[in-house]
Amino acid sequence: MKKMVWFAAAGVMALAACQEKAGYTIKGTAEGASDGDIVYLQNRTENGFEALDSTVVKGGAFEFKGVPDSVAALRYITYSNGDSHMAAMIFVEPGTVTVNMSAQESRVSGTANNDVMQGFMDEYKRINDEMESIYKKATTDSTLTAAQQDSLMKVLDGKEAEGTGRILQMLSENVDKAAGAELLGMFGMGFEVADVQPLLEKVPAPLASNPSLVRLKEYVDVRVKTSEGQKYTDFALDTPEGKQVKLSDYVTKNKYTLVDFWASWCGPCRREMPNVVAAYAKYKAKGFEVVGVSLDSNLESWKKGIADLKITWPQMSDLKGWKNEAAGLYGVRSIPATVLIAQDGTIVARDLRGEDIEAKLAELLK
Repeated sequence: MKKMVWFAAAGVMALAACQEKAGYTIKGTAEGASDGDIVYLQNRTENGFEALDSTVVKGGAFEFKGVPDSVAALRYITYSNGDSHMAAMIFVEPGTVTVNMSAQESRVSGTANNDVMQGFMDEYKRINDEMESIYKKATTDSTLTAAQQDSLMKVLDGKEAEGTGRILQMLSENVDKAAGAELLGMFGMGFEVADVQPLLEKVPAPLASNPSLVRLKEYVDVRVKTSEGQKYTDFALDTPEGKQVKLSDYVTKNKYTLVDFWASWCGPCRREMPNVVAAYAKYKAKGFEVVGVSLDSNLESWKKGIADLKITWPQMSDLKGWKNEAAGLYGVRSIPATVLIAQDGTIVARDLRGEDIEAKLAELLK
């Protein structure tokens, strides 16, 4: 009988050993930190950071130990003392993670997802620094001729295309990992929907509930629904005078209607507006209309912007800023942004800028 008890106990212990989760160790340094200073392991929520653990700096270093509460959870190591503030993104997963924090840069390594994240960030920074160097030379070097400046800007365009391709490649290679899925959620909205959509489809089901990925998928779904060739989505907002009007009031009465998302506080919008003014003056008589949708939140600023920029076409807004209902319906995440709609309700083009507006209208309104 005793043997049976011992055998049963041994079996329970063996089962427990098999089920025991592997732990993590985070070893780090924080530049300038003094012994006795506190370093926090935190989770980021919609309401800010939430402290999960803390440790004391000893001998210029700190250490956390524990068991992951989920598979490769994204967390933050933070340190603050007076004017010194440092943070590092890390994936808490089984193994030993090394963190070196400084005011200029934090580096993380040691486990699979942290190595993926750091490698991506290093490559992203390399590409960005290279592009910034070319842009700075093209725009600030007074010894360059106009032709040389144009040549550098063409080189910059090539570098941008090359960099975009490289970043998308890295995302594609790692989207099946927690780090790759997180990076896709962080950077996905900066790429073309046609490039992002197939990457979303490659995300494994256990990672698809990542909040940033959920938001990205919602954004992609909206952009696909309002892409070229699709029927437009109607909406109703108020004019500056407080009268509610619908987008359909204009679409049905004109051959082509350009919905122009802008705001009085938006510098790029103000610089782009002369192109819209010119196109409107040239093609209004041929059946072209513009409907401005302002992402302003202040009525008087909106009205002043209309007057200052010599805008004479219809205007609409709900004065909710970035929470503008129409912007949400069309997946507008940056302005200026445009949607060109034909009289039958078909979306003809999106995000026409500069000379492209008149070129498209010349093609359509011959």
